[in-house]
Amino acid sequence: MARPNTPSVCFIGFGEAGQALAAGLRDTGVMTVAAWDILFPSPDGQRLCEAADHIGVRRGTSVGEAVRGADLIVAAVTAASSLDAAEQAKPFLRPDQYFLDINSVSPGRKQETARAMDGHARYVDVAVMAPVHPARHQTPALLAGPHAASLEPILTGLDMKVSVAGSEIGAAAAIKMVRSVMVKGLEALTLECFLAARRAGVEEQIFASLGKSYPGLDWPKQVEYNLERMANHGIRRAHEMEEVADTLRELGIDPHMTAGTIRRQQQMGDIGKREPLRSAVPQGRTAMLDAIGQALIDEKAH
Repeated sequence: MARPNTPSVCFIGFGEAGQALAAGLRDTGVMTVAAWDILFPSPDGQRLCEAADHIGVRRGTSVGEAVRGADLIVAAVTAASSLDAAEQAKPFLRPDQYFLDINSVSPGRKQETARAMDGHARYVDVAVMAPVHPARHQTPALLAGPHAASLEPILTGLDMKVSVAGSEIGAAAAIKMVRSVMVKGLEALTLECFLAARRAGVEEQIFASLGKSYPGLDWPKQVEYNLERMANHGIRRAHEMEEVADTLRELGIDPHMTAGTIRRQQQMGDIGKREPLRSAVPQGRTAMLDAIGQALIDEKAH
């Protein structure tokens, strides 16, 4: 059902995050949603174009054409492209528009992007704090920067679950990046631990021991979830962890553990695109571990 006086929204970048948020907002009653993705004009962008049409999102013909007239502009590109996307949009922005940078990048990158905006739009550092499925636009998010407080009630009015992390650009990004040291690092440790446990034939003993040490966690379920996330999203997670490493360096901390996480996430992302792991993911933990083990053996053989 349409809501009166809802803002118009434009997405720069229309991958998984953009699609999930756009679909949620459309179902909430936001009538005017546009998007631009650099892949739209290319054959590789056909899937994105079909998603936009299905959701009811107008596909822009360029970044400038897409952002024109939007009240809220959501930048949801790859981490490596976050500053470039802002620079490309900047000439077409208005000072009264909100520019929501939801990209998973370091606080320093968010601050650099805010400086590049230089009053062209109201820049807000946004950190999405959980997977966008199934909650979509209701996925918890943090806002930071001088315009965060004025943006919060607008987003809350769209049923979004947001809170203000601080008035300084980078405050939201810092929370997400530092948290990822643990979250993505646990995923990498999960692979290493249970791949070894599988080969040694001691999975059940490891589950029993961990269950005693951390009784509140369903370890079999958590291991399966962690492996699936790495298999399906490892490459993107590796890129995010590069930003986490930059965050740690900005804080004067050598990212020794994070460096290992980057390698494991990248490795799993690469293996996850191929057989036998692609077919094994829906079959669960044991099938995934066997497929990963076989893939690593095959890589060494070549």
